Amino acid sequence: MIRAMPSLTRRDLFKSTLAAPLLAPAATTKPPNIVLIYCDDLGYGDLGCYGSAIKTPNLDRMAAEGVRFTQFYSANPVCSPSRAALLTGRYPTRVSVPRVLFPTDKTGLPDSETTIAQMLKPQGYKTMCIGKWHLGHLPQFLPTNRGFDNYFGIPYSNDMSPRWLMQDTQVIEQQATLETLTPRYTEQAVQFIERSQGNPFFLYMPHTYPHIPLGASPKFRGKSPQGIYGDVVQELDWSVGQILDTLKKRNLDRDTLVMFSSDNGPWFQGSPGKLRGRKGMTWEGGVREPFIARFPGRIPRGITQAGVSGTIDILPTIAQMCGASKPAQPLDGIDIWPLLSGRTQTLDREMLLYFDDWNIQCARWGKWKLHVARYNNVTYSPAPSGGRVNLPLVQPELYDLTTDVDESFDCAAENPEVVKQMLARLDRMLATFPPEVTQAWAATKARQVAPTATGAVPRVKSN
Repeated sequence: MIRAMPSLTRRDLFKSTLAAPLLAPAATTKPPNIVLIYCDDLGYGDLGCYGSAIKTPNLDRMAAEGVRFTQFYSANPVCSPSRAALLTGRYPTRVSVPRVLFPTDKTGLPDSETTIAQMLKPQGYKTMCIGKWHLGHLPQFLPTNRGFDNYFGIPYSNDMSPRWLMQDTQVIEQQATLETLTPRYTEQAVQFIERSQGNPFFLYMPHTYPHIPLGASPKFRGKSPQGIYGDVVQELDWSVGQILDTLKKRNLDRDTLVMFSSDNGPWFQGSPGKLRGRKGMTWEGGVREPFIARFPGRIPRGITQAGVSGTIDILPTIAQMCGASKPAQPLDGIDIWPLLSGRTQTLDREMLLYFDDWNIQCARWGKWKLHVARYNNVTYSPAPSGGRVNLPLVQPELYDLTTDVDESFDCAAENPEVVKQMLARLDRMLATFPPEVTQAWAATKARQVAPTATGAVPRVKSN
């Protein structure tokens, strides 16, 4: 059972109102430090404060001292696209990173896109990326060419070869040792914080884990009742604790916004909680992520926030807080500081779209989630004859996520006007996307499918 954090009460709201000058990210104060910790394949149900039996005392404390979100979304159910969206505030299908990048790929995040680090550099920020980059491994695509002063980590997933460990643009290990990754990343993070004192800084820490193959240091190996996966998550929690302790030790605690999330749902191990689906799926379990934020004096303690938000909102929120100029490209994300600070429980926003590759599959609008298409097989299973294809649902499926978190009960027939409005919004939004998206959607709608049960994998209609 999920152990809910205390919800925001009227008394909390009253206190927040009285403390408005303190909670507002005023441009007149010095720019805040930003620490963004991002896991790989961590499930919605993998932390203690989200109901897991895995012990995560540091993240639980971070949630108790800040805000914990329950409806926070990655922009994609796999690695590279989700990271592209996080760093640009734009859907991955807008920034030409619709799928996972491999060591054989010669592409990456285009120069035309602006990352959070590039946005913050004119504000005098020191910047560093530590961990899994996965937005292009060639020199022109590495973090040091995308606004980061320094980089330490593996440029893609740890199951890809060669498993380079890099320092800036140089390969320092041809095959990184898995058991030492989290401690080495943490050491680099602490050193960066310590040498950045006197300047505002942005630390982006996209951990390699709990993506498989898993590795934990001797200090944590075999210590969790949940096996090696639990060991790895507990070591990640330790790493968060080391960063929080360093900030406090250096008197940076009240000057620093720390955020924690993950790129997509769990793969073969890990828990999506009560959500349906896993990594690579646009069911909630593939894209809904833990999100915890802590900023003493600015974010009230112990808030549970149910407002719909996601990784595309991080860049515009940081821009507003730090007084930075937003990128020239239109953003898909919005400033969610009112949610972070507890001033409101909801924000008006455009529908959130769920893509996989160039393919649209679902949309979220308020409490409603509309499914319009689905692949013809389950993710990571052998492709059927003719390959993996995005197929339209004979009838769109509608789920009320406030009462049906695991998407079990289609209520489209009872809410035809909602379906109609969401389909119209979807068509208007998709018209603003690159041709690859509109062409993929047209091809999907043109495919002939056989009627299937609600929630099932669609079938191509036989002749």
